[in-house]
Amino acid sequence: MKKRLTRNFYIQPTLKVAKEFLDKYIVRKIGKKKLVGKIIETEAYIGPQDRASHAFGGKRTPRNRAEYMVGGHIYIYLVYGMYWQLNISTYLSGKPECVLIRAIEPVLYDSKNPKSQLPISNKISNPKIRISKLFKIANGPGKVCRYLKLDKSFYGEDLTKSKRIWLEEGSERVKPSQIIATKRIGIDYAGPYWSKKKLRFLIRDYSKYLAKCKK
Repeated sequence: MKKRLTRNFYIQPTLKVAKEFLDKYIVRKIGKKKLVGKIIETEAYIGPQDRASHAFGGKRTPRNRAEYMVGGHIYIYLVYGMYWQLNISTYLSGKPECVLIRAIEPVLYDSKNPKSQLPISNKISNPKIRISKLFKIANGPGKVCRYLKLDKSFYGEDLTKSKRIWLEEGSERVKPSQIIATKRIGIDYAGPYWSKKKLRFLIRDYSKYLAKCKK
């Protein structure tokens, strides 16, 4: 098993965490089975000043209390009455900041050889089939939760201690030149400044397979 991310990682400034999440692995354990995905797209939400944040203006509700938890806790909620969204709290306790996991690349996990984690795409020989099948699995926030089988029961889960979900180090750190920063998706209600602020991050090599974006 790769090294699990510790609290010190999650309590860094939110924008730093949102970028450094890229290429980290989410591991979801169900019995003896593991579902694994490499994070390839994130969005940052940076607290009371952020008009797109559920905590804008210091708002506190039963729904958003996990946003106020110290970095490393799951903030999950339902949208459109259908799709779960996986957010991870960041920074310090009482500071309502988080990162939305927008897309992951599903990974094959070999329990007999944990170090052999490889993207599923590596196992499909035909490039066209590989891309079309792979990126339909978890190329959006709702699909991420569906693939990892996440629901409300994970609300407030501590990723540094949980036995059923955690994050691990990636194979290598993504270089700044490999990251595209663009505006977040579906937040026009946040006004011209916050809706256009570049707080969405994705790995450049994957950008053409995800939602259209501007550099």
